[in-house]
Amino acid sequence: MRFLTRSISAAVLMAAWQLSVPAASAQVESPSPAPSAPAQSIPDQKLDAAAAALQHVAGLKQDYEQRLAAAPAAPDKERIVAEANDALEKAVTDQGLSVDEYNTIMEVAQNDPNVRDKILQRLRPTK
Repeated sequence: MRFLTRSISAAVLMAAWQLSVPAASAQVESPSPAPSAPAQSIPDQKLDAAAAALQHVAGLKQDYEQRLAAAPAAPDKERIVAEANDALEKAVTDQGLSVDEYNTIMEVAQNDPNVRDKILQRLRPTK
């Protein structure tokens, strides 16, 4: 359950920027600020992968939150949480990142506007 919470937390915070959702409605505790020094060392390839993973994670988050809300019993909710954990991990690892790398990049993006902007630019479709 902790993995789901951490992954959903990161997804919710980034999705809030992407989708202009107020952070208060996310009901997520803010992680402690990360130092800004690591932000400079995140290669573009990792930012590309994090942005791609974020798009998948944000969609999964919405889908699984709806499924959890509609689940009638605790065993159903537990099964859905297990599915969500697997799906979230796969969404991240399919982009070539570990879950820890993804979470670290998302935390840095929360605290560093330059990194956040780089990720947001990668989320916007290019014309």
